[in-house]
Amino acid sequence: MMMELISMASEAAAQAPAATAGISGSIAAGLSGLGAALGVGIIGAKSAEAVGRNPGAFGNILTMGIIAMALAEGLGIIAFFALKN
Repeated sequence: MMMELISMASEAAAQAPAATAGISGSIAAGLSGLGAALGVGIIGAKSAEAVGRNPGAFGNILTMGIIAMALAEGLGIIAFFALKN
């Protein structure tokens, strides 16, 4: 019984670097998603604030907001797939 536990512990220690590489990649991918979500939220809040200040520029602000949100979201998706693999 004791020998089995020792062999299991040595096998787990040999596989530890591979496990930590997967965890660090997942953390980085999660942080990239968090950054994209924060970027989209900030863009939406500032767009709403800008429309509140100048309702006549609604169309221009909407267009710029959608483009900026798409860029932020696209960078988040690219980072997620680049870091996940």
